[in-house]
Amino acid sequence: MSETITAAAARRTALAAQGFADARPTGPPTRRHLAKVLSRVQLLQLDSVNVAVRAHYMPVFSRLGAYHPALVDDAAWTHTARKPRLLVEYWAHEASLIPVADWPLLRWRMRRYEHRYIHHLERMTAKAPGLIDDVLAAVKELGPVGAGTLETALGGAIVPKVKGGWWNRSDVKHACEWLFAVGELTTGTRRGFQRLYDLPERVLPPDVLGAAPVSDEEAARQLMLRAAVAHGIGTEKDLRDYYRLQPARSQQAVAELVEEGLLEAVTVQGWRHQAYRHVDARTPRKVTGRALLCPFDPLIWERDRTERMFGFRYRIEIYVPEPKRIHGYYVFPFLLDGELVGRVDLKADRANGALLVQGAFAEPGADTARVAGELMAELRTMAAWLELDEVRVGARGDLSAALRTG
Repeated sequence: MSETITAAAARRTALAAQGFADARPTGPPTRRHLAKVLSRVQLLQLDSVNVAVRAHYMPVFSRLGAYHPALVDDAAWTHTARKPRLLVEYWAHEASLIPVADWPLLRWRMRRYEHRYIHHLERMTAKAPGLIDDVLAAVKELGPVGAGTLETALGGAIVPKVKGGWWNRSDVKHACEWLFAVGELTTGTRRGFQRLYDLPERVLPPDVLGAAPVSDEEAARQLMLRAAVAHGIGTEKDLRDYYRLQPARSQQAVAELVEEGLLEAVTVQGWRHQAYRHVDARTPRKVTGRALLCPFDPLIWERDRTERMFGFRYRIEIYVPEPKRIHGYYVFPFLLDGELVGRVDLKADRANGALLVQGAFAEPGADTARVAGELMAELRTMAAWLELDEVRVGARGDLSAALRTG
């Protein structure tokens, strides 16, 4: 029979796995601190929304406190002999920064995309013969280079330049995205948030690029093991979601990892499904400290698990019409001493130097005065990190009045 643990113990295990049981550095965070965060979370999700802060920067702040964003930029988009690149972009949970060494573990996805979108490729090349080869040649010559620059460079010879947004992109942009998906292009660097494409051989080290092929089964096993490290404890579905694996592969991987003694089957009180704990996961007696979590923080991105573990129902309301939003456009849950005790709708007003709290809400049963005081302290830390001069609190939400006096 499997061991039975309480839901509270499972929650502390998950928080420790994600780094929330560790004290923040007393001095300025360094590359060593970043590497420790990455060893826990395994990947950082990318997202285009910049209403408060880019998604890939915030999880590091949540765990380390104020740090220089160049730590992440250098790890992801620069390479020197002294500071080799730590991260590379690819589709993992969603668009993500993953450890460079994990690139070979996602070649199965590259092959799957190549097969899935073969008809799209055929339509593209029928309309613009030679497009793929010309894009690769242009990237080789110009890279790292953005799709817009490539479109300008190639548009006159291949296809008229197309104006418009996401649903009306030129064939050149479609070609870049297809080549990125199948691993023939990657991100050399970013300018602002614009992806600048480059050839993998100019981004990845030779030992990674030339690594021996990994079977689909072994890749799933390794990715599920990484997911277990990041979770500490979770159901098979929780672990599978971290890298968006197929159930047949993930279920086989879990069975093998249990048999090898790398995962332990445990029963969590109140959970409907079997849980699996990483053999090295630790369960601290208590978790203290505070953190604001962006909507794409890996602790909470699987919403069912967040509700099961914290009793906290959370949905992103970006795509909900404003009159129907409950909490706001871009809401950050607030973690305090191992519990999600509130949420704030944040916006960085960079023109006026203010972090705007457009709504603030306490969870049922929370100590409003204490939550408000701790939350305001963390908001001030975040504002200073974003180089904003003040925190302005609006009137919306049951925590707003206490937050203004906190």
